[in-house]
Amino acid sequence: MPAPASPPPPAPAVIAHKFGGSSMADAARIAHVADVLLARDEPQVIVVSAMKGVTDALLHAASVASEGGDWQATVQQLEQKHLDAARELVADRAQHDALAAQLHGELATLRELLHAQSLVGAVSPDLQQLISGLGEILSSRLMTATLRERGVDCAWLDARRVLIVDHTELGAIVRWQESAERLREAMPQPPRRVVVPGFVARSGDGHVTTLGRNGSDYSGAIFAALFDAPELHVWSDVDGVLSADPRVVPDAVEIPRLSYDEACELAYFGAKVLHPQTMAPAIERGIAIVARNTFDPSHPGTRISGEFEPEPPVKGISTMRDLAILDLEGAGMIGVPGTAQRLFRALEQARVSVVMISQGSSEHSICCVIRAALAAVAEKAVRREFAQELQNGQIGDVTVVRDVAALAAVGDGMAGTPGIAQRMFSSLARANVNVRVIAQGSSERNISVVIDAAAAQRALRAVHAGFYLSARTVSIGVIGPGNVGRTFLRQLDAARERLLREHDLDLRVRAVAGSRRMALLDDALVGDHCELDRDTDLDAFTAHVHAEHLPHAVIVDCSASDAVADRYVDWLRRGVHVITPNKHAGAGPFARYTQLTSKAAKNLRARFCYEATVGAGLPILVTLRDLLDTGDRLLAVDGILSGTLAFLFSSFDGTRPFSALVQDAMQRGFTEPDPRDDLSGLDVARKLVILARENGARLELADVKLESLVPAALRDVDKAEFLRRLPELDATMAQRRAAADADGEVLRYVARLDCEGDAPRATVGLVAVPRDHALATIRPTDNVVQFTTERYRDNPLVVRGPGAGPEVTAMGIFADLLRVATTLGGGR
Repeated sequence: MPAPASPPPPAPAVIAHKFGGSSMADAARIAHVADVLLARDEPQVIVVSAMKGVTDALLHAASVASEGGDWQATVQQLEQKHLDAARELVADRAQHDALAAQLHGELATLRELLHAQSLVGAVSPDLQQLISGLGEILSSRLMTATLRERGVDCAWLDARRVLIVDHTELGAIVRWQESAERLREAMPQPPRRVVVPGFVARSGDGHVTTLGRNGSDYSGAIFAALFDAPELHVWSDVDGVLSADPRVVPDAVEIPRLSYDEACELAYFGAKVLHPQTMAPAIERGIAIVARNTFDPSHPGTRISGEFEPEPPVKGISTMRDLAILDLEGAGMIGVPGTAQRLFRALEQARVSVVMISQGSSEHSICCVIRAALAAVAEKAVRREFAQELQNGQIGDVTVVRDVAALAAVGDGMAGTPGIAQRMFSSLARANVNVRVIAQGSSERNISVVIDAAAAQRALRAVHAGFYLSARTVSIGVIGPGNVGRTFLRQLDAARERLLREHDLDLRVRAVAGSRRMALLDDALVGDHCELDRDTDLDAFTAHVHAEHLPHAVIVDCSASDAVADRYVDWLRRGVHVITPNKHAGAGPFARYTQLTSKAAKNLRARFCYEATVGAGLPILVTLRDLLDTGDRLLAVDGILSGTLAFLFSSFDGTRPFSALVQDAMQRGFTEPDPRDDLSGLDVARKLVILARENGARLELADVKLESLVPAALRDVDKAEFLRRLPELDATMAQRRAAADADGEVLRYVARLDCEGDAPRATVGLVAVPRDHALATIRPTDNVVQFTTERYRDNPLVVRGPGAGPEVTAMGIFADLLRVATTLGGGR
C-alpha cells in the first residue's frame, strides 16, 4: 500500500513593505528600492509614497489654481520629472511606452482637476483630496514598471478601488470588511509582488480621498493587515528608532526592540517613530513593525511588537515643543466636585487638545499643558466657564505660561524599577534645568516633565546622558600642550580603553588649546600630537568642553598663565572641574585663592584639584590634608621643592664650578629655558605658599623671605649675557660650599615653613644641613618634604621621590583626574 502523500508546505507569508519619500526620491533611489525588494525571497505587498517634493508641488499647484494663477508650469515640471524617471528605469520599449501612457493619463487627470479648481476659485476640499494623492499614483506606477522590467511577476493595485474609509474626529477609520471584500474581488489570486499607492483611499460615499497626515505609513499598516502579513517593514533613511534625536544628542543609540506601547509613547512626544494612529492596525492584529534603512538594508533596524523587553528600562527620551501651561487655581476649588470636569469641558468645546495634566493632592490648582497656538483660545474659554468664580474670588486666577516644552522618558522596564525618577531629576538638576510640571501614569511607562523651552535641548542631552552614557563620562579640555600637556594626553590615550572596560570610566578629550591656536574635537585620540587648527578662544573652548550632551566636564590647565588661572572661579561656578599643575592660582592673590577653596566653593558641583602643583606626582598635598583632616597639628615643613636645584646642589661637590653644573643641567633639560627662572627660587616660594595655605595660613607670596641665587647685577640682563657672566657666581658658591663642608654639612636650597608662634614664618634659600639630615641624602632631581607635626614630632614624616619632569607631573595630573572621575555619579 503506497504511503500517504505529504501535505503541501504552507504558503510563505506575505511581508508588507512601505517606502517613504526619501527612499523614492528619484529614479536612482527607486532602482535601489527594487534591488532591496528583489534581494528578499518572499511574497510582498509594497506600499510607496510620492517621489520627494511631489506632494508639496501638487498642493502648490492647487493653491495657485484657486487664485487664478499659472499652474501649468508646475504640472509641466512634474510631468518631466516622472517621464525622465521612466526613461531611466525602463529600457524595454513596449513597457516604457505603456508606462508613459499611464503617466500621461494620470497627468491629464491632474490638469482637468486643476482647471476645475481654477474655475471654482476658493480651494475645494474635494478637489484638493483628488489632487494631493496623485503623487503616490505616479510613483507606484514607476515602481511597478521597474519591477516588471526586471522580469518580476508584479501587479499594481489601485488603493482607491479597494480601501474604503470614513472620516471622523479621530481620523480616517477603515471599513475593514468592505475593504477586504474589494481586495478579494480585485485580486482573487494575488501575484508574488503587489505594488500599492499609499495615502489614497475612497470614502464611504464613493469619493476619492486621502488618509491625512502620515497617510502613507497608515496605508502600509492597513495593507499589511488586509494581506495578513505578520510583519510590516517601514523603510526610511535612518537605521531604526534612536534613543533620542541624533541632531540634538550626538550620543543617541539605536534601539533594537520596542513594544507597541513604548513606540506610541515616544511617537506622541515627537520621536521619529510611526504615528500611533498609523500603528493601530498592526497593533490590533499583532503585526510586527520593523523600522529599516533603505540605504543599509543589511542593518536589522528596530523591531516594534507586542513583546516586552525590560532592558534597558528607559528606551528613549523625547521632547515636544511649542507648548503652553494653563493653570487654574484658587482656594474655592478645594473639595468641590466637578471642577476638573468643567475645565476639560470648556477646553473640549473650544476644540483644545490637552497634552498633559497635573493636579496637586490639595486640589488647590489644576494645570494642563496645551499647544501654544491654542493658548489664547483656551484661556478665553476657561475664563468664560469660571467667570462667576473668578468674580467672587473662589478662583484666584487663570494663567498661561508660554515658551515651554515637554520632555518624556519612556520605557516598559521603568515599571517597578526603583531610582528611575531620581536619575532623571538628578540629571535635570545637574544641568540647572527647572521643572515646572510633572506627570506620570500609573503604568510607570512614561515620566513627563514640562520645562522652559530655552532649556529643552540642554535637558534632553542631560537626561539622555543620565540613562545611556556611563555615569562617569567626562568631557576633557587641555590647555597648554607643551611637554607636560602632551605627556598627559599620551598617558590618557594609553589608559582610556582599560579604564572604560574595567571601571566604566569614559574619558573623552574634546579640546586642546595653546596660547595662540586651539582644536575643538569630537572625542579624538590625541596622543602626543594634535593639530591646532583655529585661533584660541577660551570662551568657545569652554563651551565645547562643557557640552550639554555629556554629563561631566573637566578642564586641565597645563599652562603657567595667570590669565588662565583667573578663569577658574567661573569654570567652577559653571560646574566644570579644574585640574592643574599651574601654581598661579594656588600661590597668587589670596582673595582669588579663597574663592577657589572656600567652603562656598566646595559646595559647588565642581572640584578644584592641584596636587601636581607641589612635587608633581608625589603625594605631598594629599599627605598634608590627611594629617590635618585626622586632627594632627602641623609644626613645620622643610622641603627641597625644585628638582633643578636638587640636581645642582647634590652634584656640587667641589670638583666642578657651580656655573658648569648649571650648563650641564641646561643640556640635560633639567632647567627652564632661562635658568634664572629656577635659580631665582620664585617657583619654590610659590610651592611653599601653597603648602602654607593648605594649613590655613593667610600667606601671600610677598610674605616669603626669599633668597635668590641670581646676583642683582644679572637679574635684568638678557639671557645670552647672563649665561656669558654665569661664572661670576662661582666664587661665592665655592666659598659657601667650603664653609659647609668644614662643618660636616652640605648645601641645599630649602623651603621652610615654621608654624609655631603667633604667625607662620616662610623662608626659601640656600642653607647648610647635616650630612645625615633627610634633606641631605637625596638623589639628583629628587623632591623631599619633611612634615613635623604633633604626631611626627620626634621622627618627622618624609615624602621623597622625583618631583620634576613631564612624566611624573603628567602622572600627578592624571591621578587628580581619576580622583574626580571616580567620585562622579549620574548625569551632570
